[in-house]
Amino acid sequence: MTMTDEELRELKRDIRVLKDIEAIKRVKHAYFRCIDTANVEELKSIFHKDVVVHFIGGTYEWTLNGREEYLDAIAANFNNEVVAQHNGHHPEIDVLSETEATGTWYLHDNFYRLWDKHFVTGTALYRDRYVKEDGRWQIRESRYERIYEIGQALAELPPLTVHYLAKHGRTRSGQT
Repeated sequence: MTMTDEELRELKRDIRVLKDIEAIKRVKHAYFRCIDTANVEELKSIFHKDVVVHFIGGTYEWTLNGREEYLDAIAANFNNEVVAQHNGHHPEIDVLSETEATGTWYLHDNFYRLWDKHFVTGTALYRDRYVKEDGRWQIRESRYERIYEIGQALAELPPLTVHYLAKHGRTRSGQT
């Protein structure tokens, strides 16, 4: 059986779309890994220079414009007095063109603020826009509003046996 030229073009397009979806998944998975480890250098390659961010939680709202502003916020908030774990799953990615895509991701996270013995957990739906420049997909826009968030004071700190950000995170500003 021989493919027509049109069938071959369609197959190539479908393979390109599948490869783009996989590349976008890798970008978002790297994002979650990098924020939990405060890997600002790698995050720099993940965000578009003009990234727009808007996150709405129960006790916070982040509105950030540009890669540098977002990287500064990550470095300041994912510091040596924090333990964080973010999981993004169930991606729904639509490739709109060779250079544009959208994605929805289901987030579940745990966040410990060690300095004031506070724990936050919850879920949200990330709604992202991606652009492909110089052959690389980057996050151009990222938004979420919490589905639920639970914050609670801890009577005592959890018995950490490993604390990555204590070694690798920026020193929390305002520390005494």
